[in-house]
Amino acid sequence: MTTYRNFKNEGWLYLLVFGVAVALRTIQLGAIPLNDFEATSALQALTISQNETATLSPHPFYILSTSILFLIYGGSTDFLARLMPALIGSLLVFAPLLFDDRFKPRPSLILSIFLALDPGLVAISRQVASPIFAITFLVFTFGFINKNKYTLASITAALALLSGPSIWLGILALIITWMIFQLINRNSPTTKSQLPITKSSLTNYLITFIITFITFGTLFLTVPNGLSAAFASIPAFLSKWFSTTDTSAGIVAISILIYQPLAFLLAIIAIIRASINNIKRIIFLFVWFLVALLLVIFLPARQITDLAWALIPLNALAALELARAFNILPEERGEVLGVISLTIFIWLFAWLGFAGMTWFSANTSEYSLRIWMLIGALVLLILSLLLIGVGWSTRIAKFGGIWGMTITLGILGLSGALGAAGLRGLDAPELWWQSKIPVQADLLAETVNQVSEFYTGEDNSASVVISGLDSPALLWALRKHNVHVVESLDINTSPDMVITPFENNPVLVNAYRGQDFNWRQDYLWSTSPFDMWARWVALREISYAGESIILWARDDVFIDK
Repeated sequence: MTTYRNFKNEGWLYLLVFGVAVALRTIQLGAIPLNDFEATSALQALTISQNETATLSPHPFYILSTSILFLIYGGSTDFLARLMPALIGSLLVFAPLLFDDRFKPRPSLILSIFLALDPGLVAISRQVASPIFAITFLVFTFGFINKNKYTLASITAALALLSGPSIWLGILALIITWMIFQLINRNSPTTKSQLPITKSSLTNYLITFIITFITFGTLFLTVPNGLSAAFASIPAFLSKWFSTTDTSAGIVAISILIYQPLAFLLAIIAIIRASINNIKRIIFLFVWFLVALLLVIFLPARQITDLAWALIPLNALAALELARAFNILPEERGEVLGVISLTIFIWLFAWLGFAGMTWFSANTSEYSLRIWMLIGALVLLILSLLLIGVGWSTRIAKFGGIWGMTITLGILGLSGALGAAGLRGLDAPELWWQSKIPVQADLLAETVNQVSEFYTGEDNSASVVISGLDSPALLWALRKHNVHVVESLDINTSPDMVITPFENNPVLVNAYRGQDFNWRQDYLWSTSPFDMWARWVALREISYAGESIILWARDDVFIDK
């Protein structure tokens, strides 16, 4: 095993990257309300923190670890509900250090930066019960195995199996990748290395795995059904092959071009170089990326978050290629800087042409002109770099083109990361967000508090009945209130407040006053035409379908009665 020499202040640089990752994953962490999927697991964690029994969904690590946070805090918030994914997702930036025999220090640090800033990884690190647990723990498991730290690998492997159904998609992708890679290299000479594992040590590692699995899977034996929730992840994963989703394969594929343009183009360059020079490390990463991507595309119940498994090898490929662009000789810096400036200018011109499309209707001459401006700018960029390479220097053209692309597309990717983190607000939707967000959950909860305080003197003592609605997000928003859920309202009862679907209700009209709220909002990604997609890429505006609900308050609550 070869370990490459570290460079000065490497540890501090990793800590800086970690700090950026934590900030990007925790700032305004509770700004976007929890949707039904997130609220289901968060409510289970809250129930356990209150020493009550709950039927657990197949995300035991999230539920049990978050219940500890709720218990320590003495309550629950949207921020705390998402804190564990944010912290675990931030730790992923240290994973490259576990592969220092395969990645030199420079590409390793670049990979850490890519992992910290990747929009997809940022997004799932801010979501309840997301695949980030499975990704982080599985990557650390292989990292510890690579470093011959099998005890730690046993611990992280157990945590990975407690992370939810997504772990099986990651394992399946790696198994298929390994089989394809072995097939590709079947004629290559191999050197068999003896793993430093004896039978007795293997038993110890297995015991460590079992103890960790049981301890964390039952919250120190206090929640025994956590183990059944862990095993339930298998049928939950299998069910995704027998159901459907609104997320099309095209959306999954195009999201890479929108959110990871820099990593994607750098990966293409790396793959071309590897195919010419037969670089097995890059070929393995390419096969892994392709397998993970195709699995998501062919998965009938695919979600955009499943694509996160493909982002690990994609960013690794990009880091390996970008690290080569640092090898600029002192006498080349002036010329390279000139090519960088030219490249940035052309990229900006292309972006202005694309953004200009949003101001015109489709099928107009102005719209077509902007499309040709975009195509022409990209063709001009390629021709310019080819002419510089042929007539001047291939190295200058390559380094200038890569760094110009890195600066412009890097800024675009950083903007995508800020958007995926929700820092631009609910009015700027992102593909990586969870679907059906209850956009006015906070306003609804505040209104219920005000009515309760006005009626009883306390903001959470009034009775609330939810009639004809199945929404865990609604239960989460009103978790501090005395809430009862019924299929239909009993006409002989008169609760202080009633929440119903948006429809005329003669039973309530005579004795209650109603106020409607926008509830589950779903963005129309699959049905939007090209011009709407172009507008979203430039301005983050897209059509959506909404669902409204009505909050009814007893008429005698109000002062005019």
